[in-house]
Amino acid sequence: MRDRFRDVSPEAAELQPILNGLFAEYAARYGDYFSRSAEVEQTEWYLAPQGLFLVLERGGEIIATGAYKPFDAQTAEIKRIWTHPQLRQQGLAAKIVQQLEHRALLAGYSHIYLTTGFRQPEAVRLYLSQGYQPQFDIHRNPEEYSLPPYDGRLRFTKALSVARLSQTA
Repeated sequence: MRDRFRDVSPEAAELQPILNGLFAEYAARYGDYFSRSAEVEQTEWYLAPQGLFLVLERGGEIIATGAYKPFDAQTAEIKRIWTHPQLRQQGLAAKIVQQLEHRALLAGYSHIYLTTGFRQPEAVRLYLSQGYQPQFDIHRNPEEYSLPPYDGRLRFTKALSVARLSQTA
């Protein structure tokens, strides 16, 4: 079975169980740590032309998701990277990230920004493997970033390149 990408509305009913599971996973890892600074999701952030929400499907089943929204005029912010729990460690999240980068470049963005939590070492490994530049000291214990003056978010940036993206498209 061949995997295929599909753009979806961030309000699509088919996404709700996945997003509920994603937020439950965050709650299991962090408790209410991030609740004090939680942003109110605005689904219009993920609508074209400035944003995108996409799924990766296999056999009609959603196996991975990802999105981006505008961070500033030149920068897209990647959000909602998720892979089906039984299919992790197979490169699906990397495929999502690469597709989001490609689509952000086509939409006119020249940079990507993202954050992940201090208790998501697999996400840190993913972003480092995809050429993202950490905006924090990767040699420190990530738990230190949960303490003041930090906010628990590990930030990454990446400049998009036409040449690099044409190799992955």
